[in-house]
Order: sequence, then structure tokens, then C-alpha cells
Amino acid sequence: MKIRSFIQSLLAQEDLNFLITNRLPRRWLTQLLGRFSKIENPWVRDASIAGWKFFSDLDLSEAKQSRFASMHACFTRELKAGARTVDSRLDVMCSPSDGIVGAHGPIEGTQVFQAKGFPYTLEDLLGKDTPIDIWRGGYFVTLRLTSSMYHRFHAPVDGTVEKLRYFSGDTWNVNPIALKRVEKLFCKNERACIEMRVGGQGPAAGQRLALVPVAAILVASIRLHFYDVLLHLKYKGPKVVDCHADFAKGQEMGWFQHGSTIIVLAPKGFVLSQTLTDGTTVRMGQALMRWVG
Repeated sequence: MKIRSFIQSLLAQEDLNFLITNRLPRRWLTQLLGRFSKIENPWVRDASIAGWKFFSDLDLSEAKQSRFASMHACFTRELKAGARTVDSRLDVMCSPSDGIVGAHGPIEGTQVFQAKGFPYTLEDLLGKDTPIDIWRGGYFVTLRLTSSMYHRFHAPVDGTVEKLRYFSGDTWNVNPIALKRVEKLFCKNERACIEMRVGGQGPAAGQRLALVPVAAILVASIRLHFYDVLLHLKYKGPKVVDCHADFAKGQEMGWFQHGSTIIVLAPKGFVLSQTLTDGTTVRMGQALMRWVG
């Protein structure tokens, strides 16, 4: 435990943390870990997961499986049935994933924040060819997934995925230290934009939502159920994909290969849940926003 505490104290020093987690060859390390994590040798698997548990708060008690073929299988684990409760109220948008609440609040014009004093625009995040006006006057929430968290994400509402946009980019760390130092970090990293339209019979039916999964160092691949191609650093396919995939609230949409960040965008008419505060840990299915019209 002394070794663990010593390393954690070192990483708590912002300058050293930023140097270690960002000034290394990010893309190369990310691709290397992606290959290494899929090794199914029992010795490699067991040593990798043991090391992961030692340096983090990894808790596998909610996992559907008790044994995994590889560290990758552990990263992308499913949960036991009933491990998460989905808020079924028709006016509620639930959290698409487990995560730590980061920057959140009203969208000011087309400006949002990655950290206090570090704004970025939706044009930079979503591309100049993406319709932006629908988000004016709306709200955003940033959810950060740590390495030990459940890494699958789910539909926040009953609705239909209508478009997928993919943006190739870097793999900066997305921890709070980097967010305070690298301007427009989310706009530089590998990311996707999943555009949805609310369905069902609820009061928000017909409204547009967006989920923006953002990759990070060691975490630059995303798997989606409605698009059977792995989105990663070597992806060379179309950048815009028209879709028509229906999802029920809480239904699994895909997963990160490790963990990262999801930015949730909602138009005017939604308000944030009153329980949201910086640093709060939320679970998939918990109320995130509410439609007030």
C-alpha cells in the first residue's frame, strides 16, 4: 500500500501528472495498449488486471462475468441484470453512462466549457458543417469515465439515432489537470457525434439530442451497435453516416474500449437535474436533465 500511496502522491503533483500522461508518444502508446489488452494469455491477463486493481478502485462485484479472457474483456465488461435503475419518467433524460460530472451548464450562444476559464465552441467540437443553431439556449453536461468504471453507454431517452459524425484527432488525457492546461482539448481529440431524435409519447418527442464520446490517451476506440465498424485511430471510413436506429431508454448503444468522456448536448427546453454538481458521480440511468418546454 505504501508503493500505491507514493505513486498516487506523485501523480497528484500537477506538473508531473501532466508530463507523464501527456508528453509521451500518445498515439503510439494508445495503439500499443489496444493490442496488449487483447492478449488472452492467462499470465498476462491476470497480471494486468491485478496491476489495474492495485492502482485504482476497480470493483468487479457488479460484473456479469467473474472471469475474463483478457484485460480488454474486463474493460468492456457487462453488468449483472438489475445493476442499474433507469429513470422511466417521460420528461426525464437519463445519464447515458456512469461518470463523474465535469463542466456543465447553459450553452452560451454556441460556447461551452471544458473547465473554468477554458471555453470552446460547438463549431470547433462538431465541425463547421454541422447544424449548430439547434443547441442555442440549451444545456450541456460533461461526463468523465475513469479507467475503473463501467465503460458501456446507453440511450438517454426513447429515440432514434439519425446521424453519426466521426472526427479523427489526438489522444490527450482528459483528466482535470489536462483540461485546465490544453485549450479546446475535446476539439483536438478523437471523437464521434451521435445525433438522436427523441421518440415515444413523452413531452419532448421530436427534440434533438447529441452524445459526443471523446477518446483519450490509451482510450481511442469506440464500438457502436448500430454501426458495425470499430472507430479508432486507423479508421478510414466515411466521416458522416446517415443512420436509422431505434433505441429504448436505457438500451445499450455501445462502449469505449477503455474509458473516456461523453458530452451530452440538449436543446432549449431541457434543464439540468438539480442534483448535478461538479465532481458528483452519476450512474447510467440516473436523471440528468428534464424537459420543461
